[in-house]
Amino acid sequence: MNLSTKFPSLLMFLTVFLVGAATPGFTQHENQENTHEEASTADHEVGDLCGHAGHHDEEFDPAATAFHHIANPNVFSIGPFNFPLPCILYAPDHGLEIFSAGRFEFDFRGHGDGHKAYKGYVLDAGSVKRVVDPSFPQESVIIGGFAHEGDDASVCYEGKAYPLDSRSAMDGGLFGGGISSFYDFSLSKNVVALILVFAFLAWIFIGIARSYKEREGKAPKGIQSFMEPMFLFIQDEVAKPFLGDKWAKYQPFLMSLFFFILALNLFGQIPFFGGANVTGNLAFTMALALFTFFVVNFNGKSEYWKHVLWMPGVPAAIKAVIITPVEILGLFIKPFTLMLRLFANITAGHIVVLSFIGLIFIFGKSGESLGGASLGVVVSVPLTIFMMAIELLVAFIQAFVFTILTASYIGAAIEEHHH
Repeated sequence: MNLSTKFPSLLMFLTVFLVGAATPGFTQHENQENTHEEASTADHEVGDLCGHAGHHDEEFDPAATAFHHIANPNVFSIGPFNFPLPCILYAPDHGLEIFSAGRFEFDFRGHGDGHKAYKGYVLDAGSVKRVVDPSFPQESVIIGGFAHEGDDASVCYEGKAYPLDSRSAMDGGLFGGGISSFYDFSLSKNVVALILVFAFLAWIFIGIARSYKEREGKAPKGIQSFMEPMFLFIQDEVAKPFLGDKWAKYQPFLMSLFFFILALNLFGQIPFFGGANVTGNLAFTMALALFTFFVVNFNGKSEYWKHVLWMPGVPAAIKAVIITPVEILGLFIKPFTLMLRLFANITAGHIVVLSFIGLIFIFGKSGESLGGASLGVVVSVPLTIFMMAIELLVAFIQAFVFTILTASYIGAAIEEHHH
């Protein structure tokens, strides 16, 4: 039995360094002069904002709560408790800063709001943001809370509201993010969860590999016997049918995809332990899709590229106008759909579960109505348990779908064509 065909490769380790990477760039800020009347109005609005700073006393917002819990903050949550993570922040006009999120003296319980600013950065609901005003103190100072108006956030310090920048996003604004004044390379919640899962899988698979070596020719036992059916399933139902006699070369990659995605999906469903949403993070799913893109196209045979660039047997005019542009576009659409499918399914499941839990607070009017909260529990708990059972099934299905589609793309690229 060839162990190299059965165990995940270094894909899991390499992916760690792709998650959370930010695209370089920064936002340009223009200086504008206001009239005396405009300045007075602005001062009045600032006073109102800071007078009501502390956005967590507002009416319960199920959508905001759901998105908060699937976000990728700079703290790691276990139940209601928050723990600091290392912050690695870079601003082109300020340089590199490395420190612990504990510098913000955030809430140990609750949403993780920081009570101090440090080096011009603050911690708003567990996520690092930067004060864009250069007049804001760079030393450690006590702040007066946060104010939110739509998508804009401000920190209140000595009665004045200072606008905040969120971390730069790789999508350049396509999914609501964009390039801001700083980049966050910190070990965020998702990255820590990814590293924990990688370490756990490494420990499991190294142990199984040792068992195969020591018990060669014997029946599997322990965790080896539990994993063996899944190994054989991926080998016999995915690798061999799609890849033919070259299945052994690509099976380590397929195993890596399947078990890494599956383990992260399951880890994200452990109640009260971080609630990490790694496979519901576009940066992570994009990293996996890029691996598939490169493996498929770097191993594509000449016949594969001939069919992509200039399909034989088709009139030249049709090839030039329709077939070739569509085939080239398909090279990028395939990994793009892989990325979006995994992201959308996992994120949607988390949001639905959190929405069902939110019924307790909606019916109970955020604690004002005990009877309403009791009704919310009666309605919410069965729906949540049912949805979590569906999510458990989805965890396996999405890992399998990503793996089998990858195998089909590789198989099409390495197929021997006979004319």
